[in-house]
Amino acid sequence: MSIEVEIKDMKKQLAEISKKLDELLYEREIISLMKISEKSLSKFLENEPDIYKMNDLKKRYK
Repeated sequence: MSIEVEIKDMKKQLAEISKKLDELLYEREIISLMKISEKSLSKFLENEPDIYKMNDLKKRYK
């Protein structure tokens, strides 16, 4: 193999690694935003009445 071919192969692998890292970071950002929204909504929904009770669900899905 020539050096040029090896360099092209390395560049291709580096681009693939970079793309995978970007995807992982994007997924982590989404998970972080979901956790933040869950925490911020928990206080808001804390005082709201439950629409369904456990007994209602048991009757429906028995």
